[in-house]
Amino acid sequence: MNKAEIAGRVAVRTGAEIPVTTENVNAVFEVIAEGLASGQEVRVPGFGIFGTRSRPTRPGRNPRTGESVKIAASTTPTLRAGKPLRDAVKAGKDS
Repeated sequence: MNKAEIAGRVAVRTGAEIPVTTENVNAVFEVIAEGLASGQEVRVPGFGIFGTRSRPTRPGRNPRTGESVKIAASTTPTLRAGKPLRDAVKAGKDS
């Protein structure tokens, strides 16, 4: 499912127009990204906690040449799913 599909489903559930819903969905994702970029944790009760994880510099290997390379340190986004989300996913797989 992509953002357009999410916006479409939200529009159907709320009765709002798709362009307005699309703007709102985009705004939610932008606010989450801004919070993570500024180092904040974003908590959405019932869904999960968005955060970041720092990865240190580490050795790697170029798969084509076999040459050793240094992989730069990076920060990646994470999501710790909340119990309601985990339960919903589990219930979906059980059916």
